[in-house]
Amino acid sequence: MMSDWKVELVEDNISEFNVDFAGPKDSPYEGGLWRIHVELPEAYPYKSPSIGFVNRCYHPNIDEASGSVCLDVINQTWSPMFDLVNIFEVFLPQLLLYPNPTDPLNSEAAALLMREPQLYANKVKDYVQRYARPEQLLGHNPVSVNNKSSDDEEGDGDQKMGGDGEESEGAFLSDSDDEA
Repeated sequence: MMSDWKVELVEDNISEFNVDFAGPKDSPYEGGLWRIHVELPEAYPYKSPSIGFVNRCYHPNIDEASGSVCLDVINQTWSPMFDLVNIFEVFLPQLLLYPNPTDPLNSEAAALLMREPQLYANKVKDYVQRYARPEQLLGHNPVSVNNKSSDDEEGDGDQKMGGDGEESEGAFLSDSDDEA
């Protein structure tokens, strides 16, 4: 149930909020906690929400710098029959459990998964420890919660979304994107 997750509105806007999402059990992501930014378009549920990881996640189908997600069911085959519970109970856990390295947003993660699966799993676990510990989301280490940490030199990690779900620089993927 959605009540199992912490949901926080962004600036009291019911169409923009963050959800704290735990990594699936029996996976390298277990024990991690990610903040997922969700934006609902005006036409929701007929148009898919835009979602993205706020803190870093090492995965072939998640852009490490922006948090964008490459997931067909959200980006291309969304149906009004789906809802936010599907995203957090089915789609995101399946994405983390069964990455698709042949259609990557993070080509380094995809290549490592295909070449050396155990090294890939170790790197995922390292990212969980560095960027997705629950206490980090609770404010004990706010620098590491952001997609860009203080030791990154490029960009500031800000993520913006255009008014009607259009992607802008550093934005999350939405259903208007043709590629993913």
